[in-house]
Amino acid sequence: MTDIRGTESRGRNTAGAVLGVATVAMGLIAGAFYVFACAVMPGLARSGDRVYIEVMQNINDVIQNPVFFASFMGALLFTAVSAWQLRGTAPHRWVVAALIVYVVAFALTSFVNVPLNDDLMNAGDPAKIADPAAVREKFEDAWVAWNVVRAVLCTLAFALLARALVLLGKGAPQSAYLDSAAGSSASR
Repeated sequence: MTDIRGTESRGRNTAGAVLGVATVAMGLIAGAFYVFACAVMPGLARSGDRVYIEVMQNINDVIQNPVFFASFMGALLFTAVSAWQLRGTAPHRWVVAALIVYVVAFALTSFVNVPLNDDLMNAGDPAKIADPAAVREKFEDAWVAWNVVRAVLCTLAFALLARALVLLGKGAPQSAYLDSAAGSSASR
């Protein structure tokens, strides 16, 4: 005989774990874009054109690594899986909203920031660029502005997932001890 409550509890635990992983991945991505907006890009803005181009080329090269891609792709994948797992529950709409917001940020990254990064890489060796100021000007303002947008979007997606986690926790079965019929009033 199968204990239905045990099966529900295991499903809820799995859904909670997936939602938790999605939330952490989203937080990491929001944090990465936030750090670029608050520190990396303002710091680089103080640099000369050739240094600026060289550093951004180096960053764009090294950020393409398994750790970054695990969180960047993981935020999308785990949020989508969580939305599917939580259909029909109170947190579902919050997860779907987070997924929609992150898809927009993901698209901005793919269709705006990455092409700008590619153009900067294709400019070549900063020491050999004839007009580094023109290369920087074509890149900097657009990249910085769209990075701020995706940082805000990812932060919003993170907040939506956090809200879903809270709602999922509120729907979790309480222990028998905390049930109003259990224990004495003095122990509650």
